[in-house]
Amino acid sequence: MVEIPESHPRYESLKTRESLVERVEEGITSKAGLIAHGRGEMFDYLLGERTIDSAKKAEKKAIDVILKAENPVISINGNVAALVPAEIVSLSQRLKAKLEVNLFHRSEERINKIAELLKKDGAKKIYGTGKPDAEIPGLEHERALCSKEGIYSADVVLVPLEDGDRAKALKEMGKTVITIDLNPISRTAKTADISIIDNIVRAVPNMIDLEPLSGKEFDNSENLSQTLDHMCERLKELSKDI
Repeated sequence: MVEIPESHPRYESLKTRESLVERVEEGITSKAGLIAHGRGEMFDYLLGERTIDSAKKAEKKAIDVILKAENPVISINGNVAALVPAEIVSLSQRLKAKLEVNLFHRSEERINKIAELLKKDGAKKIYGTGKPDAEIPGLEHERALCSKEGIYSADVVLVPLEDGDRAKALKEMGKTVITIDLNPISRTAKTADISIIDNIVRAVPNMIDLEPLSGKEFDNSENLSQTLDHMCERLKELSKDI
């Protein structure tokens, strides 16, 4: 990994990028994951690279819903494993949620490497390894493949850094879908029941510590509108510096 001085104004961002590059070389994430991360960074600039109030509200509500679920599952892809492996394991333990590896660029080698990485960080059981025994209806790519005990039978699924078509397919199966996505107008964000518009490197640690938002109404569309309003205001502020 390239040494980045802490004095660099983009220190945290560059450190994250280097971590992803390293994980690509290790076979954890795919090259396409680098493009996805770069796209997300643009939206993070518009958030001010911080967790805004609407995101924190969504994080608290997500905790509440997952804690009340009968069979909650956290879906893990290459970027999630690359960016927050230890944190996602800690979150699953706090919320008593299963972990399942699910990849678009699927290979048994990558799945096993991700599973081993998560186990090294304390995970006891990882679903999605070995031969898949269930399939999500309506999908014609590898992300349809899943575990019957995991995503297929889950009532609540947390799908960080997700593909919009699978989020829609999971909703059509009657599941509650929660996502972490920096793009508030993505298919996933607009499809999910709870959309956390935040950088995953902030959102997951937040969810380990935050108290649940219980007994209060949550309107995902309204929350997304508040996020877009924030981004528009940020754009106006940034334009003054040009």
